[in-house]
Amino acid sequence: MEMKPVVGITMGDPAGNGPEITIKALAHEELYKHCRPIVIGDAEIMKQAVGFVGRSDINIHICENVSDAYFTFGTVDVLHLPLIKDVNAFQIGRVSVEGGNAAFQCVRKVIELALTGEVDATCTNALNKEALNKSLEYYKGEKSDGYTHFDGHTEIYATYTGTKKYTMMLAYHDFRVVHVSTHVSLREACDRVKKARVLEVIEIAQEACRDMGIEKPKIAVAGLNPHCGENGLFGTEEIEEIKPAIEEARAKGINAIGPVPPDSVFSEALGGWYDIVVCMYHDQGHIPLKTVGFVYDRELQSWKAVEGVNVTLGLPIIRTSVDHGTGFALAGKGTSNELSLVNAIDYAILMTKGKNKNNRN
Repeated sequence: MEMKPVVGITMGDPAGNGPEITIKALAHEELYKHCRPIVIGDAEIMKQAVGFVGRSDINIHICENVSDAYFTFGTVDVLHLPLIKDVNAFQIGRVSVEGGNAAFQCVRKVIELALTGEVDATCTNALNKEALNKSLEYYKGEKSDGYTHFDGHTEIYATYTGTKKYTMMLAYHDFRVVHVSTHVSLREACDRVKKARVLEVIEIAQEACRDMGIEKPKIAVAGLNPHCGENGLFGTEEIEEIKPAIEEARAKGINAIGPVPPDSVFSEALGGWYDIVVCMYHDQGHIPLKTVGFVYDRELQSWKAVEGVNVTLGLPIIRTSVDHGTGFALAGKGTSNELSLVNAIDYAILMTKGKNKNNRN
């Protein structure tokens, strides 16, 4: 009988809603049928979160090591990192050095656990980039490993795993997008559309789909310009960079399709034409995915669904994440929607199955 994968879940910034949605996600009994979850974070913060969401039926089990975990529904195992000096005095909903450092230490620890094989996959709650970088600048030593800046989770993972070729994938169920560039200006993003990078992302997308059990993925490659440039009328990136990358990918046996006009490729992907879409820049992929994955109820004046998943591809370990921020304005209210984290855990489980299958082959 194949063992259920161990999934390490970071609590995120303790000033945000990460601890709360973690408790709410792990109140889904179905998850325990498919994985063995363990939270990486401050146990006192997690106990506080239990109170915020009103789940007195859930117990917090403090672990010193992953091997101490019970992995039993109704008990949330927490690999305890004493990161918050005084939980009662800690201010939620605000940027702080203490909160940023706590989030960073949880990420650093879960990466270590994945690299040593103690967890099979990692799943991250949101951190606040301002708090993260304030803490790195503040400590500048052992607590920060000498680093003074990271753009976010993706760069932390790449640094601590020694990964040079990676990209972000966003997913809403079977609607998936990957990016040639992410956190750069739009002007710089256009300059980064180069054949080598486009090909690299196509290859990463191919490998990721195979890890998810899709043996022969259909990979759409979006154009950069309106109507894919109309044969050079509105830009030449498709002719000079994108199409040559697609042709080389196809020569390697990858079913890369395109370039496909960006104004139609996402509707086609939602219709099942493709397994994944290679996007040329951050908002080209983020906007359509968040439009379908984040649903606001006008009548109830609340978010009905926040279900996007963020996956870092190209790493030697599995990393999935919620596709939203820290929710400072919602922290402490117990009302935050946990479905993005549930979906992120599900994606982590899915990717462990694919990796195990590919390793056997």
